[in-house]
Amino acid sequence: MACFLLLKAVKHTEVLTPVHGKSAMEVCIFFLYAMILLPGIAASVHQVKSFLNHTAYLSCYFPNSQKTDIKDLRVFWQKGDVEVVHEVYYSQEKHDNLSPKYINRTKMDMDKWTLQLLNAGIVDEGQYTCIIQHRDKGSPKVIHTSECLLHVIANYSQPEITWLDTGELKSNEYLNLSCSSSGGYPEPKQMTWLISHENITYGLIRHMDVSQDAVTKLYNVTSKLNITVPTNTLTNISCLLHLGEQLGILVSVPLGIEIQGEEMEQVKTNFFGPVIAVIVLITLLLGFVILKKNGNISSTNQSVSLAV
Repeated sequence: MACFLLLKAVKHTEVLTPVHGKSAMEVCIFFLYAMILLPGIAASVHQVKSFLNHTAYLSCYFPNSQKTDIKDLRVFWQKGDVEVVHEVYYSQEKHDNLSPKYINRTKMDMDKWTLQLLNAGIVDEGQYTCIIQHRDKGSPKVIHTSECLLHVIANYSQPEITWLDTGELKSNEYLNLSCSSSGGYPEPKQMTWLISHENITYGLIRHMDVSQDAVTKLYNVTSKLNITVPTNTLTNISCLLHLGEQLGILVSVPLGIEIQGEEMEQVKTNFFGPVIAVIVLITLLLGFVILKKNGNISSTNQSVSLAV
């Protein structure tokens, strides 16, 4: 709870002068103790998630709120210690004290006691505090406080595997791959590789290079893999990006690789060698038969000519 906002709330009560000998700071301390000790005032932190450039919903709901007239309430929203996000002063919204980056970006749903933060950005992440004061006989008193911790999420692209080798991969050579994903937030936990062949599946963890755009604050990640793969069998390789708890895992399209070993090439050579030899032999025999037949025809023609 920011003391700045409580002092601001006290200021609106127009009792900045000492109350029974108490200074404004003492009043602030009194409010802090009140929020901790008094029922219905103790602050509770709500974890709020919002997608990038979407609307974030920050709740300040309190029990029996439907029985309270908005005209008797002051509602303050603040981020951190100094940024005023939204202010409702006896049912009227006030914009004089708002932080510039929140002007025209907030709406208060008084039916649901929810603050709508439009077009949430990564810079909007952080803790927000809501304070509600009720106009009572004399000075307004704090009847409820609430804190929301806003987390902004940006979806990463589907991980994509790239083959770094040029040319044909031969047996016993290393396979060099990279896997990349971009445009996400927050920073992912890790990137792993999944290799599967002949009903065997195992995972590998490799170093993940992380870079963050200075303007958008979005992350780009890359991991590289350098391994040998079995020959004469299909190997499937996938890349997994672990985003953390409650955010899940992104999986790449599997890359299928099959490398023929030297033994297989030798088998093919031993198989096709005799076949080719037989084909050549048959061709030679056919040629010999044709030549002999042509020779016989020529001799017959000569005999007929002499007889005539």
